[in-house]
Amino acid sequence: MQQPRTLRELRESGHRHRTVKAEIRENLLARLRAGEPRFPGIVGFDDSVLPHLERALLAGHDVVLLGERGQGKTRLIRTVAGLLDEWTPVVEGCEINDHPYTPVCVRCRRMAAELGEELPVAWKHREDRYGEKLATPDTSVGDLIGDVDPIKIAEGRTLGDPETVHYGLVPRTNRGVFSVNELPDLAERIQVSLLNVLEERDIQVRGYNLRLPLDILLIASANPEDYTNRGRIITPLKDRFGAEIRTHYPRTIEDELTLIRQESHADIGADVPEHLLEVIARFTRLVRESTAVDARSGVSARFSIAATETAAASAVRRAALTGEERPVTRVCDLPSVVPSLRGKVEFEVSEEGRELEVLAHLLRRAVAETFRSRLGGMDLSPLTDKFADGNQVESGDLVPGAELLRRMGPVPGLAKIMSRLGIEEESPGHAAAALEFALEGLYLMRRLSKDDVDGVNVYRT
Repeated sequence: MQQPRTLRELRESGHRHRTVKAEIRENLLARLRAGEPRFPGIVGFDDSVLPHLERALLAGHDVVLLGERGQGKTRLIRTVAGLLDEWTPVVEGCEINDHPYTPVCVRCRRMAAELGEELPVAWKHREDRYGEKLATPDTSVGDLIGDVDPIKIAEGRTLGDPETVHYGLVPRTNRGVFSVNELPDLAERIQVSLLNVLEERDIQVRGYNLRLPLDILLIASANPEDYTNRGRIITPLKDRFGAEIRTHYPRTIEDELTLIRQESHADIGADVPEHLLEVIARFTRLVRESTAVDARSGVSARFSIAATETAAASAVRRAALTGEERPVTRVCDLPSVVPSLRGKVEFEVSEEGRELEVLAHLLRRAVAETFRSRLGGMDLSPLTDKFADGNQVESGDLVPGAELLRRMGPVPGLAKIMSRLGIEEESPGHAAAALEFALEGLYLMRRLSKDDVDGVNVYRT
């Protein structure tokens, strides 16, 4: 549809001007009534965080999302911009997205007075109405609000002319959603510059007699204040936010698995069977609950995502070195995640030097729990009988799946094991993944022994 290009055409089209918060409220209500997704890609918050956020948006409140690292705060904030209208009119060329009906900057007011109904109109997509700033110690008031532009003064304009102002990120996101990530990291004197934005809804730049009424939804994220001594949100600023909402990590294994599937990169090139995803999900939860880990720092969702990608990369490496036709991740690929994930976890001081040992122990527990969940109560005697005469089987991260199956020989009931593990594909790699998981589980249940030497695992009685 042809969009209006002048103020006259815009009025004749019947366009109705709404504030950002009214726009979000109406679009959110429409999605609620239609039963449509409001925050796509957000996992595990349906019955906890999202109802609070929806109430805050319906009330027209600015929001602080408070939670440990890696709980999806930034992802959630970015989905709020999806509640804006797909297109909105702005005065053409305006730096702060003035609405043609109510221009507020000096330039647009002058143009409106000169051109009247012929004021040129442009259209801005909702993706361009979202602004974001990571609060860093070097962030200045000029970055957020604005400052004098020396280039405009050098061009001949006088100091004090409002048009010599270079607008910061906040006014440039006027009529949109602006996010400040890690707000406590922002110096307290800089936080003061946001007071007027939240209450009086305007900005002031240096000594200029400039008051610009802003139309903006401000959402900030923060870690709990008792986590570190990096900073805090000053009390007057906290008071101006309408809602403070606590986020959390996935509360169920199912949510953790959904998150891993959604966020893990699919282009690594290896299949990761469901039972190994469950191992990684349980591993992540055990790390979060461990007394050896600093609970205040949290264990990010990026922990499980990185673990999945590392294990998959181990399978790809095996295929490249051995010529295996199709990489399939197996239990032997999991130990490789331990050293790579150590830096993602903050341990208690008393555990210094034992980080790898703690993570390896928790990984074994995760495998054991998954084994009991998936194969517990199943008759695996046909598998243990293979070791009855002192036989042993060698495996490892450089043993192709087909070779492991050859070394093991025919295993009665392997198809049933694969079925219990949710493996539908009958390739050698998937069969080997099921077989090796069963062997590792029997070892952890003390029904088999295992020697581990330099990544080579020898299973025996």
